[in-house]
Amino acid sequence: MFESAFQSFEDAADGAAGPVRLAALRQELARLKLDGFVVPRADRHQNEYVPPSEERLAWLTGFSGSAGTAVALQDRAAIFVDGRYTLAVRGQVDVDSFEPVDSGETSPSDWLARTLKPGARVGYDPWLHTQGQAERLAKAVATAGGELVALDANPIDAIWRDRPPPPLGRVVLHPRKFAGESAARKCARVAAALKDADALVVSDPHALAWLFNIRGSDVAHTPLPLGFALVPASGAPSLYLDPRKPGAAAKKALAALAELKAPDALEPDLAALAQKGRRLLFDAATAPSRLVTLVRGAGGTAEVGTDPIALMKARKNDAELDGARAAQLRDGAALTRFLFWFSQNAPAGGLTEIEAAQALEGFRRQTGLLKDLSFPTISAAGANAASPHYRVTTKTNARIGRGIYLVDSGAQYEDGTTDVTRTLAVGRPTPEMRDRFTRVLKGHVAIARLVFPKGVSGAQIDAFARAALWRAGLDFDHGTGHGVGAYLSVHEGPQRISKLGATPLEPGMILSNEPGYYKAGCWGIRIETLVVVEPRAIRGAERETYGFETLTLAPIDRALIEPKLLDDGERAWLDAYHARVRKALQPFLSREEKRWLAAATAPL
Repeated sequence: MFESAFQSFEDAADGAAGPVRLAALRQELARLKLDGFVVPRADRHQNEYVPPSEERLAWLTGFSGSAGTAVALQDRAAIFVDGRYTLAVRGQVDVDSFEPVDSGETSPSDWLARTLKPGARVGYDPWLHTQGQAERLAKAVATAGGELVALDANPIDAIWRDRPPPPLGRVVLHPRKFAGESAARKCARVAAALKDADALVVSDPHALAWLFNIRGSDVAHTPLPLGFALVPASGAPSLYLDPRKPGAAAKKALAALAELKAPDALEPDLAALAQKGRRLLFDAATAPSRLVTLVRGAGGTAEVGTDPIALMKARKNDAELDGARAAQLRDGAALTRFLFWFSQNAPAGGLTEIEAAQALEGFRRQTGLLKDLSFPTISAAGANAASPHYRVTTKTNARIGRGIYLVDSGAQYEDGTTDVTRTLAVGRPTPEMRDRFTRVLKGHVAIARLVFPKGVSGAQIDAFARAALWRAGLDFDHGTGHGVGAYLSVHEGPQRISKLGATPLEPGMILSNEPGYYKAGCWGIRIETLVVVEPRAIRGAERETYGFETLTLAPIDRALIEPKLLDDGERAWLDAYHARVRKALQPFLSREEKRWLAAATAPL
């Protein structure tokens, strides 16, 4: 039997304790002479994954999703979640204590502006909100005639008696053969990009890890070292890390590059620079309001804008791309071994969602190089697959029966990060399933085959993935693709393929290509591979032109395809892709697995 080493299927959040904890919070707020408090699902860096010590929203409400905010007033409370979680939140929180609100329709700021009584004092933790978030809250509270109060200490920490300690994950060097560029060279590039700023405050741990060629283990699924850095326009940078995290080798290498300081030295250092009138650049997406306010209050200039590291990190160099291809090959073989195993075990009807997720993790662990999963596996059968971000737990674990099974999974290897979704037929699919799957496939192929001029953004190509669905009056409610890091976050910006993807796509950017379709209450479909932007040489072209190289290698279920819906170009692309998959993966498979793969990748 397979077991899980990198994911848990227990739902640790305790919604039943919500009423008692909310009452305790209200008592603490009354002691502080506050009428309310805002609780985001956030840490000091706005990470997607946060350490257990930062799971304040889950502790208070029972909600375990990756995004959400609660607002607790003395007479009512609400929890705000986006469309991914509007159904799940009702099963996790005490709805008599916390009113679930769709944040796509009503934001916490809007709710406060309408709900607060004049004169109310609402507290917030400025470490957990960006400057933009804090300004929106302040405007909303002022609209209601109240006052937004920045607190020095989080009141939840005063009542969370068994709060876990902050993480002390080991920090290690990321080898040059995978990074492709020295940390010194990266620091010099960042310093040169500062323009009018005297220094950059690095608040995004992904940027920190990339800049100094280090990786950590402070959060699940992403090898992040939690910390800050200060990169001046001239001179050595400062790195603010708990000194217990880096080992001897990492500490020696980092000390040769930067001044190593304890985290509590950051605020005094920023205040000293501000008192000299320095201009500091902060990342609008991750920098805490606390630091921006500190600099402005001490006489400095805090410019809140775009961290230049984000775009540098997004454009992968040759070493990072070589690593990505090696990781995809390894991961594709593990996934294909799972697909063969699934084909042998699922039809009998005894397999559960958790058992399938454990098996897939097991095949990845057998590579001997798996560092972690890049996110908890979405293992979804039937109606569960209709929820794009479904997470299986021991409470929701379903048997995989006839119909559709969707598995969205990824891995962290030292040479690359993977993310792949395959939708599988168990038994004979219905004509409707085949129609919808093929329309999703047409959108997937449209992106894979796309050629576009330099300067085109993800927003400009997103519709190509939807056109076949639109012709049938259908669509999907998530983006077509997100950026992916190099042994970093599986969700990386600024590049993405979506209606909001304003960043031009450039060579070296890795993105997902994942259109889908979801029939509420019945089943869901998604096909996802990773692609990288590459230059394309076109005879007679008058403009610099790009396209995509597909990185992911795994068969697409032919049983779900309706060939009559595909044109000749789409058929040719699929047959060529499957031929490439077959040739690349066969050396890593057993005789039986090879035989299965040959049939799974046969030409249409």
